[in-house]
Amino acid sequence: MEMKGCVAIITGGASGLGEACVRDLVKSGAMASIFDFAEERGNRIASEFGDKVIFCRTDVTDEKSVKEAVNKTMDSFGAIHIAINCAGVGDAQKILGKKALQYHTDSSNKTIAGDSHKVLDKTELMSLAHFNRVLQINLVGTISVIRLAVEQMVKNTPNEDGERGVIVNTASVAAFDGQVGQAAYSASKAGVVGMTLPIARECAEYGIRVMTIAPGLFYTPMVAAVPENVREALIKMIPFPKRFGRPAEFALLVKHIIENPVLNGEVIRLDGAIRMQPK
Repeated sequence: MEMKGCVAIITGGASGLGEACVRDLVKSGAMASIFDFAEERGNRIASEFGDKVIFCRTDVTDEKSVKEAVNKTMDSFGAIHIAINCAGVGDAQKILGKKALQYHTDSSNKTIAGDSHKVLDKTELMSLAHFNRVLQINLVGTISVIRLAVEQMVKNTPNEDGERGVIVNTASVAAFDGQVGQAAYSASKAGVVGMTLPIARECAEYGIRVMTIAPGLFYTPMVAAVPENVREALIKMIPFPKRFGRPAEFALLVKHIIENPVLNGEVIRLDGAIRMQPK
């Protein structure tokens, strides 16, 4: 798909990977609609590009909010050709907190083996609210945007290949090598991976391609909030290049996916060959 003159919606477009996509797409001649919570930053980015970019305050977990953002985009630009799902959270939580599991000991202070002797004292169980929140944002939010974008894309005039739209989702290498504490995050991203092919197969009928990128470690606000010693340990896991990925490099792949008509129904790892360790 030629990006010049196309309209893209980008969830999480006010920072990190999403912001990089906004900037790259507009540079390539597209118009962009930022779907994000960060109102001040989103409006500031939009103001840099005049009438090429709009901001829509959006909660991807709220169907009404997404519908309003889609309608605003249609009113402003008249079409939606590209949907890029970058909105997500990476909150970690173990099923049992670190100090939750304790054991009986005998008179010599040795641990007594066997599950029957385990004692749960001051148990810190994973919150179901935490699990649901991560799935609602990362997985349900993604499908919510996809379905409403497809509803508009089918109205587009097809190009010479019959193409009407392109959808690019963001999963994570955690969908395949999730670390301890990432049960919710990994489940949500594995869900994005799992629905890529069936949605691509369905949308093929409409001339809409669906792809997913599974990024490794990228320097985003999520990573910037991690303590420096943790960031250094993470970098050591990356074979090459020995650094965090840059959001602009993620946007570069998004651009290629949009422009390459035979990329469809696939998940691409963008990770410097990393395979995440258990913890």
